[in-house]
Amino acid sequence: MAEPVTAVQTVSAGKRPFWTEQRRSRLTAYTFISPFFILFAIFGLYPIFFTIYLSFFKWDALGPMKYVGMKNYDLVTSDPMFWTSFTNTLIMGVMGTIPQLIIALLLAVMLNSAMTRFKKTFRVLFFMPNITSIVAVTLVFSTLFGNNGMVNWLLHQFGMESMAFNSGWWGVKIAISTMVMWRWTGYNAIIFLSGLQSIPLDLYEAARIDGANRRQQLAFITLPLLKPFIVFVTLISTIGSLQLFTEPYVYLGQSGTGSTRQEGITMVTYLYSEAFRNGFFGTAAATAVMLFIITIIFSMINMWVSGRMEGDTGGGKA
Repeated sequence: MAEPVTAVQTVSAGKRPFWTEQRRSRLTAYTFISPFFILFAIFGLYPIFFTIYLSFFKWDALGPMKYVGMKNYDLVTSDPMFWTSFTNTLIMGVMGTIPQLIIALLLAVMLNSAMTRFKKTFRVLFFMPNITSIVAVTLVFSTLFGNNGMVNWLLHQFGMESMAFNSGWWGVKIAISTMVMWRWTGYNAIIFLSGLQSIPLDLYEAARIDGANRRQQLAFITLPLLKPFIVFVTLISTIGSLQLFTEPYVYLGQSGTGSTRQEGITMVTYLYSEAFRNGFFGTAAATAVMLFIITIIFSMINMWVSGRMEGDTGGGKA
């Protein structure tokens, strides 16, 4: 008569029970982190895939969807207003990003200086614009850049002619870019400040002993070690400039066709107008897909340039 197989013999034979303590703890961990992935799938992945799917259909959000293939992309690329919005987005992105990063870096260096008093107060003040309502800020700037606003008054004080900041081709771009700079300069300065505080002070002490002045310390110590933070801030600022919406939408007037005027329309306001004013959700989805691809291209260019800079620096050190 065969003897019954015990649990020890089962384990020794290579057969382990399915519900082990390791699998139980792993399932518990997955259960705790599952809400994030569920919410991300619902509010993140699904809208992305549905937008790509919708870009091949004609739909007004009420009636049935009609498959049109690549026609939505042809309609968008043949629309002069789309290319105007693309050009405006690039121009305002450059005007609002490059000065913003330079000023943010200078502010961070100033805050990190041992000679600066009231450091914490300045940090709070520089971060305040980032948590202020964009709509409220835009309304204030609309008054400042009005025809009889403070900016034109200052121009008159210096003997310059007033600018049409509400209707001029360059005036609108200057006003919107200034809003973007005011909002994000302090935020980027805080990120740069965290990078500066991660640099060991021993390097500066050694440089001072070797006779390096402040400009040389900035060029050969601060900027090379701050490069990862500069790459991050540049990448985030580039992506944010491509998604510019609230400032031109409120500044040029959200009612009627104010925010779709040629001098200030951006790709996102063009997208919004196509969907919620014209009822063309298919072309709006195609615009969103194209904006997504453009954002990826600019991000890859940014990373490629950053990689080349690091390679050149590495070669110089070698």
